[in-house]
Amino acid sequence: MTTPIGALHQAIMRWGEAERTSSRLAIQRWVDGVAYVDVQARTYADYWTKQNADVLTANGPLWVVLGDSTAQGLGASSPLHGYVGQVLNALRRKGTPWRVLNLSRSGAQTRHVLEDQLPLLDGLTPALVTCGIGNNDILATPPKRFRDHLRQVIDRLPSSSVVMDLTVPDRLWRVGGAVSPYVSGINQWISSTAGSRGLPVAEVSRHARPPWRGMLAPDAFHPNNLGYRRHADALLAALPAHVRTA
Repeated sequence: MTTPIGALHQAIMRWGEAERTSSRLAIQRWVDGVAYVDVQARTYADYWTKQNADVLTANGPLWVVLGDSTAQGLGASSPLHGYVGQVLNALRRKGTPWRVLNLSRSGAQTRHVLEDQLPLLDGLTPALVTCGIGNNDILATPPKRFRDHLRQVIDRLPSSSVVMDLTVPDRLWRVGGAVSPYVSGINQWISSTAGSRGLPVAEVSRHARPPWRGMLAPDAFHPNNLGYRRHADALLAALPAHVRTA
């Protein structure tokens, strides 16, 4: 016959095993999510490469996108469900045949925009350029170099550009509590630096905010379709009037 203490011990053991099983399942789901997005990084890059080749021979106002994996749409159900695709769809609803040349790359940092993406603008006359970069610099680039690179990027952008700020990782990452003030400071710096050139800033930090539930891809880092809706809203709100009404 099981004593009350024995029954309690068995219950505690069952709870512990359930927690361990739940943790293992959560970790496995995250690992699977990372693998899922990793496959997207290749397939979405292939998609945009093909689209870019077609765009250069088409007609209509040209939008050039600079940035990282969020501009690629990683985490969304398709490349066109990222913020670029959602904004492109909104622009085309007006009847204007907008074209998008997506020069972004997954994993890109500010130095990659400077070295690889901005030089590709030579010879082009885009009606709109958007640049959202810096997420991958937060933990990888020393603060002074990060700001120096951002200043160089903003200084080299055409006058037809919109700069996107960064999502503040409030409770989004485990290091969010420590990183959030730093990212907020970077966003203020982006706003003042872009403002000194008269460039509008898409305040992703204001539109993409907690709660994150239902807004993230399986890797718990990139946005999903709904999360990218917030990015698209931020960009649409910042577009110059002549672009929104074209």
